[in-house]
Amino acid sequence: MSAPVIDSKAAERKQPAAPAPRARATFPVHFAHYKWLYLLLLPGVVYFAVFRYGPMYGVSIAFKDYVPFLGVNGSPWVGFQQFRDFFSDPDFGRLLGNTLILAFLNLGIAFPLTIVLALLLNEVRLSILKRTVQTLVYIPHFLSWTIVASLSFLLFALDFGPLFLFINSVLGTHIDFLSDPAWFRPLIVLQDIWKNTGWGTIIFLAALSTVDQDQYEAAIIDGAGRFRRVWHITLPGIRSTIIVMLILAIGQMLNTGFEQIYLMTNALNRSVADVFDTYVYFVGITQGAYSYSTAVGLFKSLVGLVLIFGTNALAKRFNQSGLF
Repeated sequence: MSAPVIDSKAAERKQPAAPAPRARATFPVHFAHYKWLYLLLLPGVVYFAVFRYGPMYGVSIAFKDYVPFLGVNGSPWVGFQQFRDFFSDPDFGRLLGNTLILAFLNLGIAFPLTIVLALLLNEVRLSILKRTVQTLVYIPHFLSWTIVASLSFLLFALDFGPLFLFINSVLGTHIDFLSDPAWFRPLIVLQDIWKNTGWGTIIFLAALSTVDQDQYEAAIIDGAGRFRRVWHITLPGIRSTIIVMLILAIGQMLNTGFEQIYLMTNALNRSVADVFDTYVYFVGITQGAYSYSTAVGLFKSLVGLVLIFGTNALAKRFNQSGLF
């Protein structure tokens, strides 16, 4: 049997014509179409341009011997001399150690407690009780560090603070919690937990609301208890959110918070209280070493940037969703 003859011209006529390439809209046309969205974006752009990118011009004094009367442009260029002076300063090791200890304490204690509190709130089934507890743990976030420090002084004040009297009566000791260097870091961590843990649960509670409820029902049918449901369903369901928040927390490790540390620092606990943030204030503002303090702040910011990129790359390496 001979093969059928195919009419090539007829086959070409039957094939649909390829769609014409769509012309890309020019920016004026795109802007005119989405003008209201650009208008909503404008305040954020102005804020970052004025308060974030604009001040970066002043970072150049970290590489100069800045003299206010000469100005930024007129001050002599010294290169990395300010950084060399900082790294060779005897205080560098103490500042780095104090900052890292506080950072790891907050990261290792306060960050997991935020997740634990979110999990506990998620397990509360009585709506009015859940809203009441959420409100109570959110309120401290809106108090300034000045009020938090004042409450700490009242509670732990020598000879008349209620917590001072109670703890010392139970332990049979006479510990000055506000001045003893050994108690400075525990007080800082406790303050941070009380003030920020409740507020930090908002993102995790939002992530918990996206977990598929059918998985819980299937787990209950299979006989899984509450702990196993949390371990095998809840935590994997919010793992990406935990990783993103962890990356952001690691990037802020060296930002221990100036106001909190400054208010809790005194002459007796300064050996463990001095961190980069307070050091920049004391050296830059009170002593007028503007270039030197700017170099310290720039060093801290660069370390934070490296930590963010490094942690994000590590998360990607283990096939986890990163920040970008």
